[in-house]
Amino acid sequence: MDGFDHILNWKLQPGSHPFPGRDGGTCINEAAIVAAGFEYQPVRRVEDMPDCFSRPICKLAMQLNDYASDAERQRLLPFVTRLACADTPAVEAQRTAYISTKRVTAYSFEYGLQVFKGALAIGRQATLDLDEVPTRLEKVQSRASSAASVSDSPIFAKIKSWLERKKQTEPT
Repeated sequence: MDGFDHILNWKLQPGSHPFPGRDGGTCINEAAIVAAGFEYQPVRRVEDMPDCFSRPICKLAMQLNDYASDAERQRLLPFVTRLACADTPAVEAQRTAYISTKRVTAYSFEYGLQVFKGALAIGRQATLDLDEVPTRLEKVQSRASSAASVSDSPIFAKIKSWLERKKQTEPT
């Protein structure tokens, strides 16, 4: 995980955000867009991602990001530089098949993270200039008008709290 110290002050949050706060305050996919050198944009669905991003990987990243606890979500930070790895249709189909056979649920972050790592190992690997990433992220943070970003949809936070409560009450 060396080389990722520059993103440790970026805070991943659930849902989509109109613009990040000074804390970063975006989902993993929105942070990945900035890390890859694109202008910041909210991501409400994987189709909002630039074409160079793998749809199946971004979909799984969104699922993990949105259903993780705050502490779990921050463990996704090192992966923001790895999502711009779209490959051939055959490789994207292989990634989709791999992810779907693993049956990731919202209730097992650890398992989902292992599947995520496995999907990232299939096909082309993202090749970002890691020296540029801190500058890109800091530039977006410096333009923030508030300390923390606000989610596009307050209802998302309510639904997430219900799911977290259910996850805590389920037997292990």
